[in-house]
Amino acid sequence: MKCAIYGAGSLGTVLGAYITKGGGDIELINRNRAHVDALNADGAKITGTVEMTVPVRAITPDQMEGVYDIILLLTKQLQNVQVVTMLKDHLAEDGVIVTLQNGLPEPGIAEIVGSHRTMGCVVEWGATMDSPGHCILTSDPSGLSFHMGRMEGIPEYRYAQVKELLEKMCPVHEEPDLLGARWSKLLINATFSGLGTVVGGRFGDVSENKDARKVAVRCMKECIDVGHAAGITFAPVQGKDITKLFYYRGAAKRAFATLLLPIAMKKHREIVPSMLQDLRNGKPCEVDAINGVVCAYGQKLGVPTPINDMIAHIIRKVQAGEMKPEAANIRLFDGLL
Repeated sequence: MKCAIYGAGSLGTVLGAYITKGGGDIELINRNRAHVDALNADGAKITGTVEMTVPVRAITPDQMEGVYDIILLLTKQLQNVQVVTMLKDHLAEDGVIVTLQNGLPEPGIAEIVGSHRTMGCVVEWGATMDSPGHCILTSDPSGLSFHMGRMEGIPEYRYAQVKELLEKMCPVHEEPDLLGARWSKLLINATFSGLGTVVGGRFGDVSENKDARKVAVRCMKECIDVGHAAGITFAPVQGKDITKLFYYRGAAKRAFATLLLPIAMKKHREIVPSMLQDLRNGKPCEVDAINGVVCAYGQKLGVPTPINDMIAHIIRKVQAGEMKPEAANIRLFDGLL
């Protein structure tokens, strides 16, 4: 069985190290030649909440040969049409692309390779890249998990193979309702990656700051309202019913949800938002696939999303060089509370 991680940046390198350490055979594919060279020369160095260096096999996209049975996709969604179209030529007839991307990527991928070759996996942990070959795991090891589902037509044996591969890193929770799992992760990303990018900080800078927490619980409520209007049943996140914990209708429940945030995010407080990482590296970020999705669904379904609208507006301004991601930006939400 031939397997690859396409887009082996921070998350993909950590995942590739765990899979390889667990006895799996997988190629790490990345366009960054310096990163690929460092991985091949010195192994994948993982620090942060763990310490390990694992010899891995890394290549650039132009070095791909033959077809793959499993491709774990970890690139940004911005170039999905081009990337997935290219990967289609390297996918076995019964092979699968497993998207571990943010947002709601499965339908677009299925349009290109077919639903019978499309799986989805929600990543419940975070990482950053320190330097070529060196990545930092920012989530507590006890809080690592995947939530995996599939589209129609995926054979049982292939599903089992993907699950076994991912379990070399951490528990894999099977999701009969993949869309519900996706919306739960979208809620978390819209809130903590979105606001973390706005204030230029980590998830903990959102969950542990009293002003940011007030905005965060309202952002979560918007996401739940939009999801419910779309007919979504939000899946549990690491065994917790996030709608039960954080949805509110009155001031008392809202105050409880606000106080609960730092406890709920304790194991993930050090995560640096992927959108903020991209902006710091001069790259376009995925705001349209995260907060932008909530706004678009809200507009279509007639559900107001002022908090998500403001988050998306600020991030686009930062991306255009017209604003800076900084703590003072939280004051821009005062009129919406």
